[in-house]
Amino acid sequence: MPKFWLRLTNLFAESRRPEMWTYLGPAFVASVAYIDPGNFATNIEGGSRFGYKLLWVLLWSNAMAILIQYLAAKLGIVTGRTLPQNCRDHFSRGTTVALWAAAEIAAIGTDLAEFLGAALGFYLLFGPHFLALGWSETHVLLAAAIVTSICVFLILALDLYGFRFIEWAIMAFVAAIGICYSIEVFLVHPDWKAATFHTLVPELGGSSLFLAVSMLGATVMPHVIYLHSALVQPRLAHAAGTSEADRSRFLHRYLKFELLDVFFAMNGAWLINSAMILMAAVAFSHLAAPVTSIEQAHQTLGPLLGSLSATAFAIALLCSGLSSSTVGTMAGQVIIEGFLDIKFPIFLRRLITIIPAIIVIAIGLDPLRIIILSQVVLSFALPFALIPLLILTGRVSVMKGYLNDGLTQSLGWLATTIIVMLNGLLLWQLMRG
Repeated sequence: MPKFWLRLTNLFAESRRPEMWTYLGPAFVASVAYIDPGNFATNIEGGSRFGYKLLWVLLWSNAMAILIQYLAAKLGIVTGRTLPQNCRDHFSRGTTVALWAAAEIAAIGTDLAEFLGAALGFYLLFGPHFLALGWSETHVLLAAAIVTSICVFLILALDLYGFRFIEWAIMAFVAAIGICYSIEVFLVHPDWKAATFHTLVPELGGSSLFLAVSMLGATVMPHVIYLHSALVQPRLAHAAGTSEADRSRFLHRYLKFELLDVFFAMNGAWLINSAMILMAAVAFSHLAAPVTSIEQAHQTLGPLLGSLSATAFAIALLCSGLSSSTVGTMAGQVIIEGFLDIKFPIFLRRLITIIPAIIVIAIGLDPLRIIILSQVVLSFALPFALIPLLILTGRVSVMKGYLNDGLTQSLGWLATTIIVMLNGLLLWQLMRG
């Protein structure tokens, strides 16, 4: 048996150990960012405009996400410090400030999309009742935004009882989203042969480039690269006060378990994203005009597939928005505390980041366009997270005996190069109009 398959078999053998299940959680929290409202927006428009043709983007984005998220977790486990803290420790002050600015832009763009998504979820579920009472759409969305804020504060409060409580809550949201999209796929009956072909065979051209880069930005998220390095920290307390040999054994075991955690979580997110494309491709691609808003998608699903489909769609969007908005707030706190070495209350962070979303709703901008544009911004911010991560995990002074091997480092730089090239192509296309 080739060495690769032997290592893979040994790794999955570890999953049979009861201890492994206590380590599942950090990657599932990070995976929420891969199925957030930005994914709904880009996947719906992608499936509506191009059918199955962009499924391959999700496959390769997921492969990059697995590698990147594992490296972020590995850095946090080995060093005992987050990616922003490591940047502050090992880079110049000017570089650190520049990286912090890029990370903040990514965090704000992320939070805007996620908060708008949760508000839209509430609006789709309960809005018709209030519209019938004479409320305007803007007033209903503003009320939904306030309810969203309260719900996110309550979810964040779970962390006061221990990190496992918020992990379980986020995992429950992920499970709910998965169940809702399982219902959608069951109802639409996709062409599995065509879906498999377009998953494996890349096809890109013309107007699909904008959506492809948006999907990349919505799938490989910069803010959770920072966050994942922090999510693994609480379990490091198990190694506190032990001998160097015991600590080394613990770290090797933890890295194995975290790799499994990443593998399961990221592939689960990939399946949900693929289900979004499948649903949109079957339900919307035959329409005279593409579906270009989440509200339009919800309104179209009811007549096409019945009320169950429309309700499942709205519930999935609500669960996605609430959980990803919570995770976005956590990431924002890790970013500002790590880069600037300050203490910043997480509830204050949530309060401040509500403001841009409230403004967007109040002045009546199209939420879907804002969400998709935010994903493009995230894709441009990705190199500012990836390059420091690869530099740090490739340094002996940082990683000691856990340095990336040559293949891992090469794949990491390849992924970064692809992202930068796609962003360059997108910029060139936009400049040409």
